[in-house]
Amino acid sequence: MLLLTSAATHEIGNTMSAPALKNWKSTLDDQTRKLLSSWVGPDPCNNWVGIDCNNKTAIISINLDRFHLRGTLDHLNFSSLTSLQSLNLSTNQLIGQIPLELGKLSLLESLDLSSNGFNGLIPSSLGNLTRLYYLNLHENTLSGPVPVELGEGPTGLLELRLSANHLTGSIPTSFENFTRLERLHLHNNELTGSILSKLGNPETLLDLRLYYNRLTGSIPISLGNYSKLESLYLHQNQLSGSIPPVLGQLKTLLDLALSVNNLTGSFPEELNNLTEKLETLSLGSNKLSGRLPGRVCDRRSLLIFSANNNSFSGPVPSTIRNCSRLLRLRLDGNMFTGNISDAFGVYNDLEYVDLSHNDLYGHVSNNWARCRSLIAIKMSNNNLSGTIPDNLGDSWLQEIDLSSNLLTGGIPRSLGRLTSLIYLFLDDNRLRGSIPREFGKLLNLGSLNLAKSGLTGAIPSEVGECLRLRILNLSGNDLRDTIPIELMRLMELEVLDLADNGLIGGLPRQFGGLKRLETLNLSHNNLTGSIPSTFIDLSSLVTIDISYNQLEGRVPDIHIFQQAPFEAIENNKGLCGNITGLNDCLLKQNHHKNTRPLIILIIVPTLCFLFLAVAGILFFRLSKEKRNEPQESVNPSPFAIWSYDGKMVYETIVEAVENFNSKHIIGFGGCGTVYRAELPTGELVAVKKFNMQEDDELLDVKSFKNEIHALTETRHLNIVKLYGFCSHPRHMFLVYEFIDGGSLRTVLNDVEKAKEFDWCKRVNAIKGIADALSYMHHDCLQPIVHRDLSSGNILFDSEYIAHLSDFGTAKFMNVGSSNWTSFAGTYGYSAPELASSVEELATKVVLDQRLMPPTGQLEELVNRILELAFACLTTNPRSRPSMRQVSIELSTHIPFPTHGRHQ
Repeated sequence: MLLLTSAATHEIGNTMSAPALKNWKSTLDDQTRKLLSSWVGPDPCNNWVGIDCNNKTAIISINLDRFHLRGTLDHLNFSSLTSLQSLNLSTNQLIGQIPLELGKLSLLESLDLSSNGFNGLIPSSLGNLTRLYYLNLHENTLSGPVPVELGEGPTGLLELRLSANHLTGSIPTSFENFTRLERLHLHNNELTGSILSKLGNPETLLDLRLYYNRLTGSIPISLGNYSKLESLYLHQNQLSGSIPPVLGQLKTLLDLALSVNNLTGSFPEELNNLTEKLETLSLGSNKLSGRLPGRVCDRRSLLIFSANNNSFSGPVPSTIRNCSRLLRLRLDGNMFTGNISDAFGVYNDLEYVDLSHNDLYGHVSNNWARCRSLIAIKMSNNNLSGTIPDNLGDSWLQEIDLSSNLLTGGIPRSLGRLTSLIYLFLDDNRLRGSIPREFGKLLNLGSLNLAKSGLTGAIPSEVGECLRLRILNLSGNDLRDTIPIELMRLMELEVLDLADNGLIGGLPRQFGGLKRLETLNLSHNNLTGSIPSTFIDLSSLVTIDISYNQLEGRVPDIHIFQQAPFEAIENNKGLCGNITGLNDCLLKQNHHKNTRPLIILIIVPTLCFLFLAVAGILFFRLSKEKRNEPQESVNPSPFAIWSYDGKMVYETIVEAVENFNSKHIIGFGGCGTVYRAELPTGELVAVKKFNMQEDDELLDVKSFKNEIHALTETRHLNIVKLYGFCSHPRHMFLVYEFIDGGSLRTVLNDVEKAKEFDWCKRVNAIKGIADALSYMHHDCLQPIVHRDLSSGNILFDSEYIAHLSDFGTAKFMNVGSSNWTSFAGTYGYSAPELASSVEELATKVVLDQRLMPPTGQLEELVNRILELAFACLTTNPRSRPSMRQVSIELSTHIPFPTHGRHQ
């Protein structure tokens, strides 16, 4: 009889569940349905993927973790799955709201919907799941306060994870009712209010994570009663008051993170009683004072110790020598004193150490180079003396900052062996000797600051081999000879400061090639000759100082000189120009030449042949510069040899695309069609022909002018180059450089190309676009907002270098005033507040499952990029990082150590 009953239950259960699951499958996208191809037949317990049954009688588990599911749960009938005990749909691309019907699964013990795109409130019906021991909803876009019902129902809950959902409101008082709660994860949200005096059962709670919220008030004294607590993460909040001494009673604590709050007072002596197994002690960026107890640092298990940016005084605790497993050490920004020559030992796992901005003295120990994992050493703004250890060149360092000390001796040539070095700051010391020529081997060097260090000799031409340099500061030394022409190879250079030296000779005309240069200081030298006309190409330049030299002749009539104070050009031999404080050069022919671009801009909208004038000027300049370099014999660019003959170039382009024959089409945009044109010389260009329909004429003309305006104002490696344009009653088109790698959209939609587009390439592409947007937002004379940054408008060359294109909807901002704009662009790529108010199209960033997951430092960097991406999606625009902050973060980020620890 029992066998008959079980069989009947099995048959009835599967009769209901099979149609429900098949119906849900039919609402998912094509790719998902292929992955669920085994879902056929009447019996889900018969080898259906992701389905587990209890003795093949009823479905008890559905596990479709990382199955690339795309769709919603709206069409899944949960009433037919009443035997379900475990449901795992994590790490997919499900959207919409979490169904209320989930609350009907009364036998459910484990529910994981994390890493999806769900939105809306957490259903209060989940409070009916009284058998639930695991609830994971992290990394979604849920909003609103946590419902009270969730706390009142599942009193048997063992783990509650709601992290990274941007939940708001205070922590519900009903959370006091959890009698078996082991893990409470509410981090990465926008929770407010204070921390409850009771959070679950003090006898069971193991892991409490409330970091990255907006919690206020003091740390509850009651936390000292949580006798089994292993992890307490309260950092990145707005907590105040002192650190409760009762935390010293937590004998099982492994991780204590209290950094980035408003905590005051001293560090309690009672915390000396913390377990010998303590791994994380993070106190940074508070208002703590007094001395650090020596015993609390005497933990051989300690991995992360940060006390930075407080007001701690006295000597550095000597017991830190015993922390042999240290990964990260930060004591910067305090008032520590004493001799540190022998204060630290050799740490095989140490990756990052920062002792900057204290009052320490002594010398830089040779032991630091023996820390085989060390990638960053910072000891700036102290009173360190002696020489720089020669054995630092035998390490794996990526960042060295020993600036603002009393160091003497020469710069070790061995530093040239640090091929991974990104930042080197030795400025404001008492060094001597010359800059080592071996620095030319530092191919990854991004910043080099040797200012005010007492250096002599010439600037080594080998520095021009450091092609990734963005900042080069050699000011305040006694450097002689000329400015090496090799420095003009540094195309990434943003800051060049050679002031206060004894440099002689003229300014290289190749200065115009430094397209990304923002700051140029050549003051207080003995430079002679005139200012090269190529300075007109320095469109990114924000500040300039050429004062106190022997320069003469005309100052280029460009914005940077017109806006600069007279002090930036004073005390030269004989400069003249149309600038306040200078004599007028009265050179009519140059005046006529400088006004010609203005005349062109006025006439071009009506005369098509003047398209060539602009194109000819641009390419003639490029070809002229290239003639100075040895090259193989190649066919010259038609733009260079045809010069101003606009009609000839126009006809050649129209002929190349066979009067815009569809077989040359390579893409479509909102305002026109893009063609591939091969010119008679073999040169490839892209031609964007705008629509000419009468009803859209005004819109297309506006987009046409927008794109010309934007691209003639920008010069950036990651922004597509405009070669020329034509406005004519018959044809209206733009001519660009040809980018042959396709768009981001085409790459991601092609399985093979997507696999070739690996994590390294993707990180570089993200950095390139961030740099381009930072340049547009912060470095252009009039900031530019793209307004349609979609995957179709990011183009790749053969090396997967990203180029931003399609500026038809771009808008120029007025600095210093409010800027308003109507909606533009693609909804799915819009700012969150626009996308959510116009249409419910929440976007979600997830890792591409077609690639193997990133590992090591690359994994940490990808995770950091995801954090930045989510920060950019914050609903409140004022809470989002600027693109300059994003660009700087991507350029300077040092990965946090592994093991899941937080500073």
